[in-house]
Amino acid sequence: MIGSLISRPEDVAAALEEDAPGFAAEAARALEGADPLTVLGWAGRAFGKGLVITASMGDTALAHLTSRAVPGTDMLFVDTGYHFAETIGTAQAVQHSYPLRMLSIRPKESVEEHEAKRGKLWQTDPDACCAMRKVAPLNNALRGYRAWATGLRRVESESRANTPVVQWDAKRDLLKLAPIASWTDEDVENYQDAHPEVLSNPLLQMGYRSIGCSTCTRAVAPGEDARAGRWAGRAKSECGIHQ
Repeated sequence: MIGSLISRPEDVAAALEEDAPGFAAEAARALEGADPLTVLGWAGRAFGKGLVITASMGDTALAHLTSRAVPGTDMLFVDTGYHFAETIGTAQAVQHSYPLRMLSIRPKESVEEHEAKRGKLWQTDPDACCAMRKVAPLNNALRGYRAWATGLRRVESESRANTPVVQWDAKRDLLKLAPIASWTDEDVENYQDAHPEVLSNPLLQMGYRSIGCSTCTRAVAPGEDARAGRWAGRAKSECGIHQ
């Protein structure tokens, strides 16, 4: 246990069956301020193979932490077909370097098929593009798991400022964890300094503080919000996965 937080799989399953949002709120209170390794360790004990993490292949801190706390955990990477070459290279390096089971998830249609039917949807309707090429494939891949962990951090944007360490994801019927929610940029840098084997997307050294599809991402200027380079010039700051 962590305080009063149960961790036996059968007890966690029963608690979620009885009151999933209430259990998530209790877990959030118990794990707020806990080291990410503690959060991930608890999730590994509570869910076993039912735990999965997602990775956007930026700083890969969450993936590295998971490989230490719960080696062998499944990791989902959504390959939209529009990623930077550096992002694909980072994903390949992580696959060969971290003791995790990486699953590359792709949309049903290739980019060529997608654009032949709809044109450059990322240009004309980016919300629909994200829904088809990122959100839907991830939702399908998450089926069968019981909990998923993300690398969301509160300092990344105003919309993420209140991200809890644990919450109930009612849309997907899953417990959702954000083990590094409280981490600052300095915390990430300190972790990388302490663990030089942690892989990072080279784009982070080129002014890209938040990395998505190459079609919808630019580098940011000093002082800009970390996500200012995503869908720049549009009233859009999230792909829909965390909304």
